[in-house]
Amino acid sequence: MKLAFLGTSDFAVPALRALVEAGHDLAAVYTRAPKPAGRGQKEQKTPVHRQADALGLAVRTPRTLRTDEEAAAFGALDLDAAVVAAYGHILPKSFLEAPLLGCLNIHGSLLPRWRGAAPIQRALLAGDERTGVTIIRMDEGLDTGPMLLAESVPIRADATAGTLHDELAALGARLVVSALDGVVGGTLQAVPQPAEGVTYAHKLQRDEGALDWRQPAVELERRVRALDPWPGTYFDAPAPGGGVERIKLLAAALALAAGTPGAVSIARDGVPTVACSVGGLRLLRLQRPGKAPVDGAAFARGFPLAGMVLPPPAGGDAPAARPAG
Repeated sequence: MKLAFLGTSDFAVPALRALVEAGHDLAAVYTRAPKPAGRGQKEQKTPVHRQADALGLAVRTPRTLRTDEEAAAFGALDLDAAVVAAYGHILPKSFLEAPLLGCLNIHGSLLPRWRGAAPIQRALLAGDERTGVTIIRMDEGLDTGPMLLAESVPIRADATAGTLHDELAALGARLVVSALDGVVGGTLQAVPQPAEGVTYAHKLQRDEGALDWRQPAVELERRVRALDPWPGTYFDAPAPGGGVERIKLLAAALALAAGTPGAVSIARDGVPTVACSVGGLRLLRLQRPGKAPVDGAAFARGFPLAGMVLPPPAGGDAPAARPAG
């Protein structure tokens, strides 16, 4: 099939590779334009852009799709279909209608649950036991199009947003190749999404990483995993030399604990445990500003947490996971 691929982030890279390996003709790859990054503010290409360059594919980086010129250029590709994965631009009607078989989107959830920008993280924050990938034929709504294929996977107890992202990216690559085969072969028919069970995965905000010990430990442990690698979780603590340090919490585990929320005790193995509203949280891996990450016992030896009562986030309650819907 003659295809266009529209994607930007790492989530989309396995799908681009899979389409090429399956023998499809990639007429063009659309991705976000390079932007300055790092200390030198040197322009950096997106992961999809770099992969497309490695595969020798033509790359287009329009800053907007909503011009007559871009619509005409996309239509002139004379596509059988387009595949979209974590692109970052909303496709206008002119793009959705140009390919003969429409535009297929790879979405990292079991739709209609977790439509929107951050389905992987929201599933973890909510404590979902399963998630998956849905291939939809796109319409003008936000992840509302009819479904072609879906496959679920269990969410492991130790899953982070990073590990689950990689698992779903690989699954999406496999499913979209199967979906294209099914559409062409007439073995797949798109079915509308159920009207019940719709939730929205709102975009992540950096301040969602603030840990509030007045919440149950089970929720905080999920937050540590759900916001790894970005934006990460943190808490403030009085520094040994005075002032306050913002400490990153990189890994945690549930523990039995009671007492004032925020009260720190040291376990027999030297790992600090913080009492929460229900249960406690073992601080397994932490990082001070400007320092390398260390395990909890090593951190406690250099930062006197024992007996401390950690304060709640400044300004009141930490932002909880946004409610569904």
